Amino acid sequence: MRVRPLAEPTATAVIPSDVRTIDTAALVGAAQTGDRAAFGALYERFARLVHGVLLASAPRDDVPDLVQDVFLRALRQLHTLREPAAFGGWIATMARNEARMHHRSSRPTEALSDQVAGSTPSPETTAMDDVLRALRALPERYREPLTLRLVEQMGGEEIARTLGLTHGTVRVYLHHGIRLLREQLGHETTHG
Repeated sequence: MRVRPLAEPTATAVIPSDVRTIDTAALVGAAQTGDRAAFGALYERFARLVHGVLLASAPRDDVPDLVQDVFLRALRQLHTLREPAAFGGWIATMARNEARMHHRSSRPTEALSDQVAGSTPSPETTAMDDVLRALRALPERYREPLTLRLVEQMGGEEIARTLGLTHGTVRVYLHHGIRLLREQLGHETTHG
């Protein structure tokens, strides 16, 4: 059974037109008292972060369901968050843990032979899979910032804010990560 997206407001909920103007801690406080619209606003604000964190470690096809799982778990455990302003780091940690649990519970699969009828992936899909595979091969500290930058289109300051890093640290991670990613992709194209 598929869970309906948490960001979808109910008939009685009213999500503010611009959730960016409301402090995260205030939204968390309201959500902790049962305000579903406030939790929906948190979903809107942090869904890209969660998606990027998961995409850095989990198979692309599984990520949409995992995003829903993370937010469902966050909704159930929100009462345990002691520092509302730390919501971004808290939910990013939940996403990392969800990706690890998913990886551990995944069963090995066998590739289908070319003789099995099926659709051929588009060149864009194949290229994205190659980039994601190369991203996942990078050291962990570079994976999330690069995924958030390249896939989720987040800026350096936004990445720093959501991951709880300094802007300078993010710039260094992006610089070194891009260099390693280029080397990885270059190596694959010349030897693969």
